[in-house]
Amino acid sequence: MNYTSIKKGTFINRPNRFIANVLIDGITETVHVKNTGRCNEILIKGASVLLEESTNLNRKTRYSLVAAYKGSTLINIDSQAPNHVVYEAILQNKIKAFKNVLTLKKEVTFGKSRFDLYFEKKSTKGFIEVKGVTLEKDGIAMFPDAPTLRGTKHILEMIDAVNNNYKGYILFLVQLKGVKCFTPNKEMDPEFDAALKKAKNKGVEILVYDSIIKENGLEIGEAVASTI
Repeated sequence: MNYTSIKKGTFINRPNRFIANVLIDGITETVHVKNTGRCNEILIKGASVLLEESTNLNRKTRYSLVAAYKGSTLINIDSQAPNHVVYEAILQNKIKAFKNVLTLKKEVTFGKSRFDLYFEKKSTKGFIEVKGVTLEKDGIAMFPDAPTLRGTKHILEMIDAVNNNYKGYILFLVQLKGVKCFTPNKEMDPEFDAALKKAKNKGVEILVYDSIIKENGLEIGEAVASTI
């Protein structure tokens, strides 16, 4: 996945979940933040950030904040990116579990649920729910960085799909490179942690991949070990 136009800036502050103030070419601009998570350890005053410039003249904000440097590590925080990256990776046969799929669709409904991806192979069909991971501490990637009732709901719904003879996958895409392993953030959201472990015991498969990060985009990287 690539961005069409990227500018560099310096993070100033974040008045709310949706916007931030960033210094771009010496001018303070209010920009859209493409992640409603906390990102407290990433979006700190003085951090170097990357912004996608919009071509939509009717937008209230000219730029969207999509990535930031945490020290020397570039982290993509665009919450819309993981779905695109995983979709592209499956089409390119880059994920072992989904090689040679015959059908791949986005945003497919099952019962009262809507999962990110639906796939069919010769002898199987199933759903994939994609979660982007931006939180990293001491080389360990963690999800979530804030309590997520919606995330827990998705996991429990995936158990229902497996109980109805579909394959079910939760795929965590770590939006940076260089982590040692992944673990659910039990301290932040014990209900999500419990739901994920229950899902694994019920036959939902948990996959974790890191990303190859560039200033103008990202693509899927390598499988990452997990402690689920």
